[in-house]
Amino acid sequence: MSTFTTTRTDTSMRTSESRGGLLLRLISMIEMAVQRRRSRIALMELSDDLLKDIGVSRSEAFRESNRPFWD
Repeated sequence: MSTFTTTRTDTSMRTSESRGGLLLRLISMIEMAVQRRRSRIALMELSDDLLKDIGVSRSEAFRESNRPFWD
């Protein structure tokens, strides 16, 4: 009598790893978008004198703060 042994391929393992990697990338992208938004809000809260010190006009700060979160 012959015995057959079946083994799981590592395809399911690779799929779960790629899902985990995808989830980590998604979380990282969201964190970056939140950080960009916070920075843009902080830029708008700077006084005109501080903006002048860093070489940014009020209109440039306004334009930057109105960029979409993914940009």
